[in-house]
Amino acid sequence: MTAPLRIALAGLGTVGSGVIRLINENGAMIAQRAGRPISIVAVSARDRNRDRGVDLSPYKWVDDMDALAGEPDVDCVVEMVGGSDGPALTLARNSLSHGKSFVTANKAMIAHHGMELALLAESKGISLKYEAAVAGGIPVIKGIRDGASANRIERVYGILNGTSNYILTTMEKHGSDFDSVLKDAQALGYAEADPGFDIDGVDAAHKLAILAALSFGTEVDFDGVEVAGIRGIMSADIGQAKALGYRIRLLGMARIDGGKLFQRVNAYLVPESHPLAHIEGSTNAVVAEGNFSGRLMFQGAGAGDGPTASAVVADLIDIARNDGGTVFSVPADKMVKGGRAQSGNRTGKSYIRFVVADKPGVLAEITAAMRDAQVSIESMIQTEKTNEGSVLISMVTHESRECDVTQGLEKLVNSSSLQGEPVVMHLLSDED
Repeated sequence: MTAPLRIALAGLGTVGSGVIRLINENGAMIAQRAGRPISIVAVSARDRNRDRGVDLSPYKWVDDMDALAGEPDVDCVVEMVGGSDGPALTLARNSLSHGKSFVTANKAMIAHHGMELALLAESKGISLKYEAAVAGGIPVIKGIRDGASANRIERVYGILNGTSNYILTTMEKHGSDFDSVLKDAQALGYAEADPGFDIDGVDAAHKLAILAALSFGTEVDFDGVEVAGIRGIMSADIGQAKALGYRIRLLGMARIDGGKLFQRVNAYLVPESHPLAHIEGSTNAVVAEGNFSGRLMFQGAGAGDGPTASAVVADLIDIARNDGGTVFSVPADKMVKGGRAQSGNRTGKSYIRFVVADKPGVLAEITAAMRDAQVSIESMIQTEKTNEGSVLISMVTHESRECDVTQGLEKLVNSSSLQGEPVVMHLLSDED
């Protein structure tokens, strides 16, 4: 057996500690599969004295995380610090510049700086791996980059944030309102004290930008993702969707539209016949549709120390095998600028929910605005009064251009009848 792959760990939170436990417990098996041992030689974190439930005494402690990049007895640096910029990015740049392979679970850094880091890694002939950055323990990066490499990917989409999915499916099961479920999710540790990255769609957008680059060979373009979260969704929306044969899920969606890259994170009404409608709790699921393979679905735990550590060590095994490959699906210097496809000309059905004053003429006002915008209404439901004396009106449009739906809503912006901003969700279809 050849010399071990010597690694340094930066960040010893739940995932970093999980990597140590996994390597210690499965070390012999990992060595067999990798063709050589994987050996931790150095670690770094902010607090040297914190009890992490693992023995750190066998490893060299380095106070300055960035110094790991220059350690002579380190072959590969593993970063689990987080953040799109700052110390994590500095460590990535310096490690690759020093000729050390780099493994990260940092989705934000790859979404914002993936192109720069990929070009640097490939120019040095070393590996940059990030399986754990998208969907935790699900091997979706390898699945798309390697397993589906003979296919033209038509679209890639899925449930990319476990916190949002937990909230929506809990609301679905119990008829609870958004705020109470969010508080429960925070108490259980599913949601952060500041949950904005999750419930506002930013976390899912980071992952989607990476998946789109892998799937289509386009440069990573996080700024090109249209992002909306789930804050405005009410239990009534979930009930209406169910009555129509749909379930509400926060989806990331990417495809090539007219030669340009379309990327969106938004709540969708998913048909109950679609597998994504049955993904519950904090589970993640990614669907990639290949022109020869058909629909491929990857499902599993999207977070947690065990699944994420598993993905990190799988990347280390690839590096130990000298199984490098390109960072994305094609060499970084061959990736193209996708251009940004705007959603306005996309055609499909939309679900629109209004909270309105309970007074005569409101329904006529809404339908007239939609008529004038060339939007035809397929169905409409008006609920009874809420506790605040308002009325909920929900409608589903016929196939319409999204820009026409937007125009119809703009006609209602100054209406005294509307009490709050309308909620718009798209109905997932095979043509989306």
